Amino acid sequence: MHIVLDAMGSDDCPEPEIQACLEACRLYPDDEIILVGPEEKLQTRLASQNGSHPNLRIVAAPEVITMLDKGLQLALKAKRPNSRTSMAVGMDLVKNGQAQAFVTAGNTGGAMATAYYRLGIIPGVERPGLTGLFPVKGGYCVVLDIGANPDCKPEHLAQFAVMGSVYAEKVLGVQSPRVGLLSNGEEAGKGNQLIKDTTPLLERSGLNFVGNVEGKELFGGQVDVTVTDGFTGNVLLKSSEAVGKLITEMLRQELMSSTRTKIGALLAKPAFANIKKMMDPGETGAAPLLGIDGLVFIGHGRSDAFALVNGIRVARQAVEADLLGEIRSAIEHRLATAALTGTA
Repeated sequence: MHIVLDAMGSDDCPEPEIQACLEACRLYPDDEIILVGPEEKLQTRLASQNGSHPNLRIVAAPEVITMLDKGLQLALKAKRPNSRTSMAVGMDLVKNGQAQAFVTAGNTGGAMATAYYRLGIIPGVERPGLTGLFPVKGGYCVVLDIGANPDCKPEHLAQFAVMGSVYAEKVLGVQSPRVGLLSNGEEAGKGNQLIKDTTPLLERSGLNFVGNVEGKELFGGQVDVTVTDGFTGNVLLKSSEAVGKLITEMLRQELMSSTRTKIGALLAKPAFANIKKMMDPGETGAAPLLGIDGLVFIGHGRSDAFALVNGIRVARQAVEADLLGEIRSAIEHRLATAALTGTA
């Protein structure tokens, strides 16, 4: 297996990426890990750390898509055939069959634009969906879209539901994933016009659609896949992360407030460690951009080596599960029908 890692993605690049590649080579000795970025810089950093591995290959990419790139400048970097950014070079390796998946912790918009222009979209899909794994009661919930598409049509949400269901089944091992539509009320008929228009599409989709869900059903583990537009999904993601951080900080302050609570905290340390691990986005590593005709995974800009190794891990799982082929098949059999395209 050949997995590409963008060397210039994270906030502290390329150190976390170099460490992640070396660790991934150790964990997966039969794989080739391809580090894409400025060759001389990467070679120098590896030499200074005495870091090398026969399964680590560096592919030169002298340009970078940064967080400052926007609009036409970003589009040109993503689209032009001779682009030498680390994202473009890395995704071209996937497109040309020299690698099976691409992982980055870089500019999300840049990764989306580059994937769109260089890999294209699976036939039958109108919009790719950025997919997140939310920690919930009993495990994780697949949520999409979490930021790729602020404005959506009902058929886009229906397509997200199919792709999210395939991901939950093939990568997470969930049989007949329960699909919910995020709304401001669990009762049928609640929600804005987008929700109301999407509901009949999902009811006729052949998926295990359980209806509208609120936050309590999502985090209560009552659904395996939650579908929403990218604006709402991104607000949900960032709000959830902020609340989790707030609760963690408040607990820390309270537990350190007296000798008695400090003793209690020491006794409960294993439980708190498990909760912290579950809430750490680094545990899931990277989110798949479903709908793109290639496997692309996007992680947090603040990803460290641990998170990037997990990003490589989830990419490998997707390759092993033939996620791309499974989604193509699901699109062919479900999204090509009038029930999901809104033409009925």
